[in-house]
Amino acid sequence: MRPASSLSVVSLCTLLTLAVTGYAQQPSSILFTNVRVFDGKSLTLSAPENVLVTGNLIAAVSTAPIAAPGATVLEGNGKVLMPGMIDAHWHTFLAASGPAAVKAGEDPAYLHLVAAAEAKDTLLRGFTTVRDAGGPSFALKRAIDEDLLPGPRIYPSGALITQTGGHGDFRGRGEANPRYGGAIPLFEQEGMSTIADGPDQVLTAVREQLRLGASQIKLATTGGVASELDPLDSLQFTSAEIHAAVEAASDWGTYVMVHNYSPEGAKRAIEAGVKCIEHGQLLDEDSMKLIAEKGIWLDMQPFLPRMTAEVTPEQKKSPQYAKSLLMTAGTDNAYKLAKKYHVKLAWGTDITAPGFEAAKRENDDLALMLHWFSSPEILKMVTGTNGELMALSGKRNPYPKKLGVIEEGAYADLLLVQGNPVEDIKVLTKPDTNLLVIVKNGEVVKNILK
Repeated sequence: MRPASSLSVVSLCTLLTLAVTGYAQQPSSILFTNVRVFDGKSLTLSAPENVLVTGNLIAAVSTAPIAAPGATVLEGNGKVLMPGMIDAHWHTFLAASGPAAVKAGEDPAYLHLVAAAEAKDTLLRGFTTVRDAGGPSFALKRAIDEDLLPGPRIYPSGALITQTGGHGDFRGRGEANPRYGGAIPLFEQEGMSTIADGPDQVLTAVREQLRLGASQIKLATTGGVASELDPLDSLQFTSAEIHAAVEAASDWGTYVMVHNYSPEGAKRAIEAGVKCIEHGQLLDEDSMKLIAEKGIWLDMQPFLPRMTAEVTPEQKKSPQYAKSLLMTAGTDNAYKLAKKYHVKLAWGTDITAPGFEAAKRENDDLALMLHWFSSPEILKMVTGTNGELMALSGKRNPYPKKLGVIEEGAYADLLLVQGNPVEDIKVLTKPDTNLLVIVKNGEVVKNILK
């Protein structure tokens, strides 16, 4: 009988050998069989196929049987397998709490915990990736990437960069400017937005967000609805200021996106080198043609006039309500122009209403797109098309493999669906019952297959 000490040496040598040769811990595998694939690139479903996931990537897609010893087998029985959805305009920190909570001085630690809880809900709604359009999402992104918390992949912009009196300047009327002796506002302390005036301050603000890990930069170049004191038609940031932001972002291998409603603001931003316009509900024919000609992305939201009916009588007295009426009135025309000129159109929701119930509207906004697009067109937009937009972050892309598609080598972010979203996108508005399996980064995060 071999001495215990010899056994220990042999066991240690064996483990070291296995580790070096790569057999000690093989990547986990998942095999979806007999599924109809929506690949995020076409507008139709495939014939019955099999999809193999190895590690965090899609390893094979085949109509022939796939041999995968040891894989977890999920029998599709002809159900639809599609890529995880992508929300290109999401506010990770604000979606469930709203800007008012920050301004009111709510405990920041609590708000971050609320954001973490909402991130889990976002993932369980089938959104495996979000592009954060402004707010302190760096810590949550890190925790999710390290598997400490469940949630979607996050493309963080960091603080929204605003001019004094701009869309991201949420100071009250009596609060002095922090650049002129005033206290640093709560929203700026928390990293929700930051005030910058002049090219030098803009450079500093952009570089600070890049230092913190921004995958792209966001500026506000026109007035906004949620901000109280800036007119919706106001132009914000000069050409020189916007160009400074673009140059700083480009130096780091990424791009600038801008909050913008007006034609004039869009033209100025495009001339300065901006790659993506957010919102755009008030764009006219000339500005939409320019967006198409220059290959600029337009990330719009289906804000419709009926949404303003949900406000209270007291809210109707606010400046924000009047601006919302003007903005939502332009939505239909903007979508029609975008379709007419074949603009590179992305989809996002921009939900910042307080409460988890408001955030649940994320899936409902898919169905609102039926006013202008067919179900397969919407499905492609929220998967493969939005995945292309994520890749625009270039060297700063935190997830460099393909997103939003089902093909070999792409990230394994997958949804097995009860019902056919290609025929009826409304299937996805009931994620609790109709999303049978959710896989993110090769890991099953939900499985209610019977």
